[in-house]
Formats: sequence, C-alpha cells, structure tokens
Amino acid sequence: MQLGAFSVSLTVKDIHASLAFYEKLGFTHHVGDVSQNWIVLKNGEAVIGLFQGMFEKNALTFNPGWNQDAQGVAQFTDVREIQRQLREKGMEFMAEADESTTGPASFIIVDPDGNPVIVDQHV
Repeated sequence: MQLGAFSVSLTVKDIHASLAFYEKLGFTHHVGDVSQNWIVLKNGEAVIGLFQGMFEKNALTFNPGWNQDAQGVAQFTDVREIQRQLREKGMEFMAEADESTTGPASFIIVDPDGNPVIVDQHV
C-alpha cells in the first residue's frame, strides 16, 4: 500500500506568526493562501501545512496520487483501496471515503496516542 506524499498538518493559533517562524527555518510557500487561513510550506522534501481554525489537533497527512511536490504520479493506491485494506486489518475510522465513488476522497483514522492520520486524495 502506497500512502503518497507526506506532510505534517499543524493547527496554529496565529498563522502569520507561524508562517514567519517557519520561514526563518527556511520553509517557503508551496500552495495555499494565508488569507484563507491555510498554507503549505516546503523545505527540501519536508512539507508542513499550517491551518488556523480548521482542525482541532495536529495531524499526519498522506496524499495518494501525489509526490512531495504535489504533482500527480502515474501509479498509486487509490484512497478507497487503502481504506479497504485497513478495514480488513481491523482499523476503525473517524471519517470514511465513499467507496462507491472515484477521484478525490479522504478518510481519517486516529493513532493510539490520539493523533489524527488523514489520507486525502486530490486526484
């Protein structure tokens, strides 16, 4: 099972202060819009999303169908197939992808420490 591109999604109190902090660490704008309270930053292969008022907790995010530059890849495991495989392994879901659909979809599971793991397919 290939989970796709990986990033950390951070819940921030002040997106402008967080953006300034991570820019000092060498992160630069990748996608997103601060005026909409979200932005994704990159430093080499490291990807961090800053989200103000969108999530309750920090989360790990995987994007099937994307590489670390948010570019589509030719072959990938569809989010619904990943969900099916995890269900077969006994995983419980906080939110599920509709398996009767194709294209963009997502699901959320929670790790043993309460950290959300978001699998979010955009293609």
